[in-house]
Amino acid sequence: MELKLIRRWKKAGYTIGELYVDGVWFSNTLEDRDRGLTQDMPLSEIKKRKVPNETAIPTGVYEVTLKTQSQKFKDKINYQFCKGYLPRLKNVPGYSGILIHIGNWASDSAGCILVGENKVKGGVVNSVATFQRLYKILQEADKITITIV
Repeated sequence: MELKLIRRWKKAGYTIGELYVDGVWFSNTLEDRDRGLTQDMPLSEIKKRKVPNETAIPTGVYEVTLKTQSQKFKDKINYQFCKGYLPRLKNVPGYSGILIHIGNWASDSAGCILVGENKVKGGVVNSVATFQRLYKILQEADKITITIV
């Protein structure tokens, strides 16, 4: 399964994008500020530009797994249906624990990708329902990758 995240609106405090699943539009996304990081940059450059908990991950292609339980989210009520096994991006240079999860504002992100509907300036709504729909689709896949541009 191929996810593609196209970053459309890059603002000072947040980034709004569009998420496609196998070429079909699925939802909007919300991330922290895009600071122009790319997967092929030297790690030293990524660390120089990155502001912890306020920077979107580098553009690139990443494998996604559902096999790691999030210690942060495993006991949260909105994640009981999946027991905290959230989509996790693997091998993101300069980052760890990057997830796709529920949230409404960039302050909920800490570098992660939030899904929902961009019906409010600088945020997304209906994130819980959107995440649950996405998770159901991802569970059916043998292999998942995400391309971020």
